[in-house]
Amino acid sequence: MTLNRMILIGNVGADPEMRYTASGKSVTSFTVASSEKYTKSNGEKVEETVWFTVTCWDKLAENVNKYTHKGMLLYVEGHIKLDEWEGQDGKSRAKMAITATRVVFLDKRDNTRESSKPAPPPDDDDDMPWT
Repeated sequence: MTLNRMILIGNVGADPEMRYTASGKSVTSFTVASSEKYTKSNGEKVEETVWFTVTCWDKLAENVNKYTHKGMLLYVEGHIKLDEWEGQDGKSRAKMAITATRVVFLDKRDNTRESSKPAPPPDDDDDMPWT
């Protein structure tokens, strides 16, 4: 038995982009940054940020595209894979990618960030999974 599960909390790097496959399935992609702050033994303060590319499919893709904008704090759950390719310069490239199965908005609904996107719809438990 194997398990491939990724849980990520971070901020959206740019507004998501939605497209459709040839068969008409909706797919939305966006980036999420997760940062960690710590102090080294010599007293130096360090902040490390890791960027992930997140892909959502079908209804989840449509909802994420509709309500998500740059800067939002999200909880993303899904499976992780390493995308590898050869760049135009002939060098090998790789990036961490997450295929989301669940997205939860962690920002308050009355946040003051500028966005042309509507706030997520209200719900009973303030936990907005779209699976």
